[in-house]
Amino acid sequence: MNDSNKNQKRGSDVVDVVVIGAGFAGLYAHYKIREMGLSIQGFEAGPDVGGTWFWNRYPGARCDIESLDYSYSFSAELLNEWKWSERYATQPEILRYINHVADKFELRRDITFNTRITACTYDQAENLWTVESGQGDTVRCTYLMTTTGCLSTPKDPEFDGLAEFKGQWVQTSTWPRDGVEFAGKRVAVIGTGSSGIQSIPEIAKEAAHLTVFQRTPNYTIPARNAPIDPEWEAKVRKDYVEHHRRNKETKGGVQSKLSTGLMTFDVDKEERLATFEHAWQFGSAGIQNVYSDLLSNPEANVTVADFVQNKIRSIVKDPETAERLTPKDHPFATKRLCLDTDYYDTYNRPNVDLVDVRATPIETLTAAGIKTTEKEYPFDLIVFATGFDAMTGPLLALNIKGVDGLLLKDAWKDGPASYLGLMMAGFPNLFTVNGPGSPSVLANMVPTIEHHVDWIADCITYMREHKVTRIEPTMKAQASWAQTVHDVANHTLFPLAKSWYMGDNVPGKPRVFLAYVGGFSNYITRVAEIVTGGYVGFKLSSDHSESDKSA
Repeated sequence: MNDSNKNQKRGSDVVDVVVIGAGFAGLYAHYKIREMGLSIQGFEAGPDVGGTWFWNRYPGARCDIESLDYSYSFSAELLNEWKWSERYATQPEILRYINHVADKFELRRDITFNTRITACTYDQAENLWTVESGQGDTVRCTYLMTTTGCLSTPKDPEFDGLAEFKGQWVQTSTWPRDGVEFAGKRVAVIGTGSSGIQSIPEIAKEAAHLTVFQRTPNYTIPARNAPIDPEWEAKVRKDYVEHHRRNKETKGGVQSKLSTGLMTFDVDKEERLATFEHAWQFGSAGIQNVYSDLLSNPEANVTVADFVQNKIRSIVKDPETAERLTPKDHPFATKRLCLDTDYYDTYNRPNVDLVDVRATPIETLTAAGIKTTEKEYPFDLIVFATGFDAMTGPLLALNIKGVDGLLLKDAWKDGPASYLGLMMAGFPNLFTVNGPGSPSVLANMVPTIEHHVDWIADCITYMREHKVTRIEPTMKAQASWAQTVHDVANHTLFPLAKSWYMGDNVPGKPRVFLAYVGGFSNYITRVAEIVTGGYVGFKLSSDHSESDKSA
C-alpha cells in the first residue's frame, strides 16, 4: 500500500472540481475529470485510497458480488491485466486492486489524505462552492462532487456504560489496521447484520469463547466461495468489456445465473424446491430473484422463506438456538440478504453462545462486560457490528449549505429528497454519486458508480459547451422523482421490514425508502431520456438567462 502521508497535497485556492472521498467512486471521478482537462482537488478522511474497503477490514470481510463483476470497466487494459484469485474477493484483495488502480493511473496526486471535510457552502454571488476541512483547508470550486459512499458513516455504539468497560472494544466499520487478537479471550459480538455474519465464524475459530448478542435474526445464504472457476473466467474474459456492458442492462448490475424468468406459482412445489435447492448450493444472493415475484408477492415470498428457515433448522443442532436464528418478523430478503461461510454451523461449536436481546435486552455495559435483564456476562473484548447511518449520514456529515443558506439537514428533515440520486434542488452544481434515490445499494455498486460519474462528466461538458454556469433540479422534478422512488418501493415487500434501507436503524431518522428499487437498467433508460430531452427537470442558468425544463 502506498504511504500517502509522505507526500501530502494540501488544498489549492480555486479549482474546477472538488471530489470528496477516495474509494471506488472517488478514484474514477479523478480519472474522468482529469481526462476532461479540468483542475481537480480531492479530499479523503483516511490515510490512503480505498473508502469502505480501507476501513472495513474485520475478519471475514468479503464482497457479495462476484469478483469478475466487481471491477471497473472503463479500461480494457485494466480489466485484462488484473487477475482475481477467488469467486468472492476478500477485503485485502479488493484493497490491493484499488491500490493497483490508483498506482496505474496516478490518481493520488490531487488527493489530500487524512482530511475530513467539515463544511461545504455555496456562494450565490460568485457561483462557487467553498469547501473547508478540519485540517484548515479552504478550497473554492465550480463543481462539487460527493463520492462519500453509501455505507461510510459508522453508527456509534448506543449503550450505557461503555466508558466503564475495562476491556477492549472495536467496531467492524473502523477495524484497527494492526488487527485484533482473539486467542484465549472471551469475546462478545453485538449485531448480526452483514459484518457480524461474516466475522462471527472467523472470530469463533480463535476465541476461547464467543457470545453473540442478536436483536433481529437475518437471512443469509452460503457463499460457496472458492477459487475462480477457470472455465467461467475464460468465458467472461473472451469479451470482458462486452460482459460489463451487458451487466448494465440488468436490474441489479450483474447478469443473473439463477433467474428462471418465471413467476413462483408458474411451477409446482416440487420444481420450486428443486430450484431453491440449486440456488442454495450455487451460493449467491441471486436466490431472491429466481422467480420474478419473490420480492413483491407475499405468498411467493413465503415459499422461499420457508425453504431457508428449514435449512437453518437442519444445520443448527440445538432446536432453541435454531429458532432464535430463524427470522420471523420480515419477509425474505427485505433486509439486506447476506452471504456467509459456515455462519449457521458456527452455532454448533461448543465455544459459541447466542443471546436474544429482544427476550433479555442489554441494560448496560459494566467494567467487566455486558449486563442484560437476565445476567452479567464477563468479556475481554467486545465487537460492535452495529452498522451505518446509511446513504444520508455521509452527506449530512459534510455540513452542506446551499442557496440562501439552506442546510441540507433542514432540507432533508422529512427524509432525503433528490432528483435521480444525482442532484438536489437548492444546491446548484453539487453532484452526488449514488445518492439517496439512486439504485446504489440495491445493485452492483461499481457499474452504478461508473454510470453516475460518466453522467456527471457529460453534464459538466454540456454546461461548458453551452455556456451554462449553474444547474440544479426543479422542486417539481425532485418531488416527482421522490414519489416515483416511494411508489416503486411500495410495490415491493421491502417497506415491511425494519431495516437500514428504511432508516430504521438510526433513532429519529425519517422512515423513507432510501434507494430506487425499479432496477439499474430502467434507471439508466430514464436518465438517458431526461438528458435527450435537454435535461428535463433541471434549471439551467447562464450569466444572462435561465431555462426551466420541468418534468
